[in-house]
Amino acid sequence: MDCLGNHDLLNLPKTAFLASSTIPTDMVLRCYDWATQMAKEEQCIISGFSSHLEKEVLHFLMKGRCPIILVMAREMYKQIPSELRPLLDAHRLLIISVSKAVRQSKATAHARNKYICEIADKILFVGVTEKSSLYPLTDTYKNKEIMGTGF
Repeated sequence: MDCLGNHDLLNLPKTAFLASSTIPTDMVLRCYDWATQMAKEEQCIISGFSSHLEKEVLHFLMKGRCPIILVMAREMYKQIPSELRPLLDAHRLLIISVSKAVRQSKATAHARNKYICEIADKILFVGVTEKSSLYPLTDTYKNKEIMGTGF
């Protein structure tokens, strides 16, 4: 694993945000509201911020003050995206790479999501159905505080 940023964020209580790739519109709006609220708090949010909705949630979180852990299912950035630099400078971000793969694959995404669930204290699954690749994780990590599969 490669890490870049504030390693102390790993010591904080963490809420995982994992969203399916297909989300009903009403659920999207609730996620925006949730992200807006989380941005105002100091609770650490961890995600791959890989799906479309996860990326949008990241933008809401970045506007606030909450600490963020971004877990990548590919090798570490060679150059940090400019929008992440202010978060690194403010010690609000930790970037973790759980794979040496050049590109994300289904296997590396699964390993990333499993890692996120393992280190999170709470998990918010959004839009997960029995057909979702995230579905097996809802059963595997049912011992954690699951905030909802339907949100």
